[in-house]
Amino acid sequence: MDAPPVGIAQPRSAPGSEVAHERTHAAARPWRLPMAGRDPREPHRASTPLELLFDLCFVVAVAQAGAALHHDLTEGALAHGVFAYLVVFFTVWWPWLNFTWFASAYDTDDVPYRLLVFVQIAGVLIVAAGVPRIFEDLDFRIAVIGYVVMRLSLVGLWLRAAREDPSGRPVALHFAAGIGLVQLLWVVRLFVDDGPAGIALLFAFAAIELAIPVWAERSGRHTPWHPEHIAERYGLFTIIVLGECILAATTAIQEALTDSGVTGPLIAVAVGALLLVCSLWWAYFKAPPVIGHFRSLRWMISWGYGHYVVFASLAALGAGLQVAADGVVDPEHVPALTAAMSVALPTTVALLAIATLHHGTVAAGGLSTWIPALVPVAVAFAAPSVGVPLVVLAIGIVVAVTVGTGVARLHRRAEAAEVAHQHQVA
Repeated sequence: MDAPPVGIAQPRSAPGSEVAHERTHAAARPWRLPMAGRDPREPHRASTPLELLFDLCFVVAVAQAGAALHHDLTEGALAHGVFAYLVVFFTVWWPWLNFTWFASAYDTDDVPYRLLVFVQIAGVLIVAAGVPRIFEDLDFRIAVIGYVVMRLSLVGLWLRAAREDPSGRPVALHFAAGIGLVQLLWVVRLFVDDGPAGIALLFAFAAIELAIPVWAERSGRHTPWHPEHIAERYGLFTIIVLGECILAATTAIQEALTDSGVTGPLIAVAVGALLLVCSLWWAYFKAPPVIGHFRSLRWMISWGYGHYVVFASLAALGAGLQVAADGVVDPEHVPALTAAMSVALPTTVALLAIATLHHGTVAAGGLSTWIPALVPVAVAFAAPSVGVPLVVLAIGIVVAVTVGTGVARLHRRAEAAEVAHQHQVA
């Protein structure tokens, strides 16, 4: 993330924030507004239409990665498909995360800001165009070009923040320098063969990218990101990825219905898919995230970076549900265990990641949450005996019961805390 905290924030009103508020009521949008740090306690801070457009364009690349993963899974190229998928997802997720934290701290929504955001959108569309080459030949050149376009646009935004926000200049310059230098390394990577050395450089440069926020935030006054705004941005992207999962599953089931008509097995897969999507949504949103400037750098890094696992597993679940539907229509081509594990593994990973993100909050359930998350994988091993449809349905039921139990436990804890509070007051 480009803007994790380093301690307790000192809220301040951004110079020019009154102008930024008044501009929403103006007939014409000003060409340029001061890019000073926004107030992290600003009331009613919400995602902007530009941020929503930004998310939707990024999901285009997520959809491309999911479709390619689905193809590799059905063809039996498991290791190749998973590796390519994880690399592509990092290429999409990391620029999204970086811009999200920057915008939470410095969004002016003026004309130059919007134009640079459009450049980032163009970059992710280039990445999406390069996804097929990655899955077919492990050719990362087009995706790297799109990635560099996105990152250089963010460098421009950080340089503007450094110029217009003197108190935040050291951190902004560190971000701009760190991101800019790594992009030079990515450009060099374009001329390296996509063999073992090229793959090793991918991991090395990604590790450097992940280290930049920790290094930059320690160089001065931390960026004034808004906790509620960040929580909403992550929540909205979770919903959009779940929506992509629903679309992928619906498309696969619709194609299966066209081939074989309405059958009991397809109905079982559809019901299981619906239970999974709704249950995973509830698991994520069963309690608000406890994040803010009062949290340590380690906690916020873990929370922000940990969403890579959440987003990637939820998008992979959509591909897995497509594989399950393929397994119903063509069981000879798609082995039952492969189809079942394509659903069970991303479900388990998503549940474990969500439980970990909730760890330390009132929503944490410890082993009572983490152990049931492993059940879908155990259930998947029954697929060769009982069939994929029953296994998908069973996984959906197990996850629904697990999440429902956790929600009930959370309500009991809240009620007990309320009763204890009332006794103290009395």
